[in-house]
Amino acid sequence: MAKTNTEEMSFLDHLEDLRWHLIRITLSILICATVAFIFSKWIFKYVIFAPKQMDFPTYKWLCQASQFIGINDTTFCATEFPFKIQSLEMSAQFSADIWTSIYAGFIIAFPYVIYQFWSFISPGLHSSERKYSRGFIIITSLLFFLGVLFGYYIVTPLSINFLANYSVSPDIVNQFQISSYIALIRSSSLASGFVFELPIIIYFLTKIGLVTPQLMKKYRKFALVIVLILSAVITPPDLASQVIVAIPILILYQVSIYISKVVVRNQTKKEKKTHV
Repeated sequence: MAKTNTEEMSFLDHLEDLRWHLIRITLSILICATVAFIFSKWIFKYVIFAPKQMDFPTYKWLCQASQFIGINDTTFCATEFPFKIQSLEMSAQFSADIWTSIYAGFIIAFPYVIYQFWSFISPGLHSSERKYSRGFIIITSLLFFLGVLFGYYIVTPLSINFLANYSVSPDIVNQFQISSYIALIRSSSLASGFVFELPIIIYFLTKIGLVTPQLMKKYRKFALVIVLILSAVITPPDLASQVIVAIPILILYQVSIYISKVVVRNQTKKEKKTHV
């Protein structure tokens, strides 16, 4: 094991320390993935395949909202989706089970992954900064889980509803491969989870001086364009879905500006104290 005192650690010591953190991260993901694999039938029934059923909560809410504004002819109120999921390769279902368990293991182990990441960088921080480690782990994990839930309950159903009902000809029958279906859920959920980490990223970028609140305000219009492009990438190409996804991202951007202000203000106070 490497030394924890950063003043005594050489470059090789840092590499050794990093190696042990990566080993712990890998083991934690594998352990959680093993548990997920044991309960994989439950995960596939109640998590993976739930968004393809019309009794999924999101479809109920959107159906009620559509009827409330007088739109009765909507795909959100259908009885079932016009597609089937199929397996075209001998190992497709086994591979889907393994990779789903691994990604589920990563999501479950995410707080511990962040803890190991923080444990690696925290020795290089001031003692006043290290005392916020518990709050950092909790907030980072909370934002990630909120993002994953947003991706699963908002982005995924909107994407499935749009793509399942999109057709260039009635002669074509939609039969999606299981790998394609799972990839949509995985990318929507994980992408949203990482997007929700924007305030944490801005916090660190502000700490090292790459970002300032004035800079974020100055380029707010450009950020709006980037957010809309990002929303178009992770959602189906209809305006309503893009707006639904863009709203929380814009809120996160505004929160990030406030966080950047707080960081700059605290750094200014520290500089004034050191000069006194």
